[in-house]
Amino acid sequence: MVFEYHPDTDMLIIKLIEGISSESAEIAPGIVADFDEENRIVAIEIEDASKTVNLTAIELRSLPLNQLLVTNGGRKVA
Repeated sequence: MVFEYHPDTDMLIIKLIEGISSESAEIAPGIVADFDEENRIVAIEIEDASKTVNLTAIELRSLPLNQLLVTNGGRKVA
């Protein structure tokens, strides 16, 4: 799973699985779900993210993680 913020468009994209979006649906105002050809959700897009989401912190709870990568502009920071 990848969280990716685009400050130029104020869009937060949460990529849930690898795949190519073939269809999108606005599921709430400013929230778009992307689906692949098998109707699996591949990503969630949050428009005007800085106005609706706290982008300064993230908390992970009880996830069975094997790896945690933190990058900034493609550069690993932690």
